Amino acid sequence: MERPRLDAWLWHARVVRTRSAASALVKAGRVRVNGARVTTPAHAAKLGDVVTIALDSRVRILRISGFSERRGDAQAASALYIEVTEPG
Repeated sequence: MERPRLDAWLWHARVVRTRSAASALVKAGRVRVNGARVTTPAHAAKLGDVVTIALDSRVRILRISGFSERRGDAQAASALYIEVTEPG
């Protein structure tokens, strides 16, 4: 599979509910890839990237471990990343 856009990966991984919300999150500067702030939703995601997401209630740090052609259920989404931060 070709490397997906960052906003699509965030949506497939179920970090946000909609693709437009993922795009807005990236454009607002609330996403970092390997420590560098990314403001372009079309940024290419790659295996092993560490994605830091500043959500309203918490910060999540995820390591990309896979890609998906489509958005699946929560179990399929959890296979796309390794949670680096403790859930909570």
